[in-house]
Amino acid sequence: MISPAATPTPLTVSRGVRLGYAVGSFCTANFSAIPGLLLLIYMTDVLAVPALLAGIIVFLPKAWDLVINTLVGQWSDRTVSRWGPRRPWMLAGSIILPLSFGLMFIGPPLTGVPAALFVGVVFVVAATGYALYEVPYKAMPAEMTSDYHERTSLLQWRMVFVAIAIAMSGILAPAIAGKSVEGYRQMGLIFAAVLLVSMFGSFFGTARAPFTGQQEAEGTLRGQLAAARTSKPFLWLLALCSAQTLAAGVMLAGAPYFAAYTLKNTGATSTLFAALVGPMLVTMPLWVWLARRLDKRGAMLLSGVLFSAGALLAVATPLFGALYAHLCVVLVGVGYAGLQLLGFSMLADVIAYDGAVSGKRRGGVFTGLWTAVESAVQAFGVTVYGAALTIGGFISSDPANPVTQPASALTAVIVGLTVVPALIALAGVIMTLKYDLSAERMARATAPSPS
Repeated sequence: MISPAATPTPLTVSRGVRLGYAVGSFCTANFSAIPGLLLLIYMTDVLAVPALLAGIIVFLPKAWDLVINTLVGQWSDRTVSRWGPRRPWMLAGSIILPLSFGLMFIGPPLTGVPAALFVGVVFVVAATGYALYEVPYKAMPAEMTSDYHERTSLLQWRMVFVAIAIAMSGILAPAIAGKSVEGYRQMGLIFAAVLLVSMFGSFFGTARAPFTGQQEAEGTLRGQLAAARTSKPFLWLLALCSAQTLAAGVMLAGAPYFAAYTLKNTGATSTLFAALVGPMLVTMPLWVWLARRLDKRGAMLLSGVLFSAGALLAVATPLFGALYAHLCVVLVGVGYAGLQLLGFSMLADVIAYDGAVSGKRRGGVFTGLWTAVESAVQAFGVTVYGAALTIGGFISSDPANPVTQPASALTAVIVGLTVVPALIALAGVIMTLKYDLSAERMARATAPSPS
């Protein structure tokens, strides 16, 4: 266990630990963003995999996530070591994920179905490494502080690093990859090195993290899963955040197609991502203030509405041009910044609330289920966009054999990036109304019992 001596007060987290924890967000953001952004178009436009099959290959490995993430959550809940319950598993993931990530984009001498199978198998291995790291990583904020608003402040630092990592994923990764096997191979190796450095940095940077969580773990996996299934705040939070993640996943998969076929500029993928992540770098203090002013649920409602509005407005891009499209994405980015910060802060609240009510440490299973569903939903966003392209008659190709897309495919590119995610995000806004874990309820749950 981590020594209590390393914790000056259960309510505050030192700047060094905040930075050490935050740097691990390069893993979260890069592994979520790069496959979501480039894996589909890598298969359809470089490896000549049919669009629907490519979308399925991206999604199917997520069935494994439902198993491995839950198991990793239980293992980390029950672990007792001098490194604490979470960090040994983070170390294992730090070894597996970077290697498999590099292999995923290695550009095998295969095309079509064999190439899809290769990518799918390596993606499963990468997902395993991601689970080993990400599940315990997400559980840590609930155990670093017992203060409701301090969690949001702590995660503000994480979101800044997420923004930087998304900018790298959305701007540098496409620029390096281009549309060639060699470009994708180089991109995979470079970002594998980024993952390795950031994940090890977070492992060592959280060595002196405070631990305010429950000391006793839930005895059985069945008991932990039952707790998650019967936690109304957790289920509603999972549902509303899944809707927002699905909307973001659809937009992420569609960005390269939108740049190439709507804006007629493949380089616009990078500028669109700059428009998306720019607000994340400058609006975090605003969202922290709004979370205090409106409570987290009110701020989450506002962020979902902004995300939906920006996506829906972008449908008029063919009429108003590239500048208009980028301004719409800025609005999406403001909403997305709030969704990211508040979602993780509210997850930490749910874990802390469960620990206070039950007296058990089972946050790992909560985050395991969360991460499994989050990964599956984001990958399903790629499948949804791939299905939209298929309905529109999109024709897959490789660089040596370019094709001209039909008008219906060009319409599907736009609708898939705008109307579809806007409607999904609005469903998340409606579900947010059912979430009821407020600051007052948290205070009652964590208040000392009268003697």
